[in-house]
Amino acid sequence: MRSGIIAQKLGMTRVYNDAGEHIPVTVLRLENCQVVAQRTVEKNGYTAVQLGAGSAKVKNTSKAMRGNFAIANVEPKAKLVEFRVSEDNMIDVGTELKADHFAAGQLVDVTGTSIGKGFAGAMKRHNFGGLRATHGVSVSHRSHGSTGNNQDPGKVWKGKRMAGHMGQTRITTQNLEVVSTDENRGLILVKGAVPGSKGAWIVVRDAVKSAAK
Repeated sequence: MRSGIIAQKLGMTRVYNDAGEHIPVTVLRLENCQVVAQRTVEKNGYTAVQLGAGSAKVKNTSKAMRGNFAIANVEPKAKLVEFRVSEDNMIDVGTELKADHFAAGQLVDVTGTSIGKGFAGAMKRHNFGGLRATHGVSVSHRSHGSTGNNQDPGKVWKGKRMAGHMGQTRITTQNLEVVSTDENRGLILVKGAVPGSKGAWIVVRDAVKSAAK
């Protein structure tokens, strides 16, 4: 098990393969992605590396975190993420990870926070069909219909799909293909859509359900 990386989502575009077919891709950019700390079995009971990405102003960084960054001898980071790794894949503190951490053609799992949609109805949030357009239905064409049972059990079950807050949740999209990487510009092109808005921090790991490593 090896470390992932922290990248920033720039947006979507398209690229063309050798056959002239266009491939929709999401562009991810690595910005000062460095190892900030290590977690070892002797000290912490497990092995992991803590990565930091981006840059934060010193005045906006807490005194405790400034001390951690000073120990690692790195600039204050805007985003910190910890990755579980095996002992043979431990990375030295201060090492910067580049776009060539992944290879073109491999599969990755991408984690981000989805775009918030606010309070949404059942049709938009859960793809309900709504009520009939005629035959006595008035006003409530987009309502979700019945919410519960009869006198027994006489309640609404937990987890019932109803209107409510939509989006703004942590989502992992699995088995996305890395189309290409650009080490000089720090770009990774991933096939398809990635959760999160433009400018959001994205975590990219090796695919856990893929046979090819």
